[in-house]
Amino acid sequence: MDILLSLPIVSYFLAPAMTSWSTSLNLLFFYMTWSTLVLSHPPLKIQLIGALFLRTVLWLLPSTLFLLFDFSLPSLAESIKIGGASALPPQRISQLAKPYGLALLNLLLGVGLECGSSLAYAYFAGAPLFKTSTTLPLPWQMIKHVILLISAREVFTYYIHRYLLHSSGYMAKLHQQYDHARSKPAFSLALATDHPLPYLLHRIVPAFLPAWLLRPHLLVYFFFIALCTVEETFAQSGYSVVPGIIMGGMTRRTATHYASGGKGNYGAWGLLDWVNGTSKGQDAIEDVKQEAEKHRVKQRGGKAAGDAMGMLNDGIEGFRKGRRSTRQKKNRSQ
Repeated sequence: MDILLSLPIVSYFLAPAMTSWSTSLNLLFFYMTWSTLVLSHPPLKIQLIGALFLRTVLWLLPSTLFLLFDFSLPSLAESIKIGGASALPPQRISQLAKPYGLALLNLLLGVGLECGSSLAYAYFAGAPLFKTSTTLPLPWQMIKHVILLISAREVFTYYIHRYLLHSSGYMAKLHQQYDHARSKPAFSLALATDHPLPYLLHRIVPAFLPAWLLRPHLLVYFFFIALCTVEETFAQSGYSVVPGIIMGGMTRRTATHYASGGKGNYGAWGLLDWVNGTSKGQDAIEDVKQEAEKHRVKQRGGKAAGDAMGMLNDGIEGFRKGRRSTRQKKNRSQ
């Protein structure tokens, strides 16, 4: 249980922007918990439990809830699916048992591959793969490392997905047979219902290999894995209503990738698809513009600014009226 308590790193990451005493106490509590954890458990155990916990809480549990929602209320789910009824998962429990078991197997294989690689590195290098010290990483260092990791993941995801999983080789056949068994928009559980070999290449290697090369602090790695897992869960959901400006476009591109049989949209963020001309449907730039217009970013920003100016003008006018009434009272008293 003490391992799980060390995972809420968000309070530390946002600490520079929040100066209340409660935040300082939370940061102190986090530091004490993390220090106790590092001093009482081996780094590999912390990595294993942390990675498994993050993927369970941020992917497996939400995917199961999405699946229950789609299964229990198909008419309502259909109305918010990008592909409509075609994007719904199988409506028989017997048809979901095998994919669910495969997803659990791939989850364990993915975490096992990461920890096995970390164990091999520690054996030959004589040091843990990720820095697991009581010293917390600086916020700017975290931002820099996360940007590097996300950028490298986009590159690995695009080229592995396009040239290994959508070519004419053995991996491509397995990927087509499992992940593209139906030419319809996917659902969140289908994130891990691919054959184990293509799954590891597509979902685990692009995220773990950059981290293996960069060797950041273990907290940075946890934060990076959390971001990737949340992104993949929503992008794979197939829902037309997802939070954020960028996520909406990612979800549509993912749904289009499956609906087209894998003829485009190979990257996670769509930037390399835009650069290489492999976007299917709207590209990443068009998606961001559309989502910004949908959420009325400019109008909301203008309205907020207008409201703020209105409040400021009202305050100034009230202050002026107060001064006028005070002067009038003084003149009357004289």
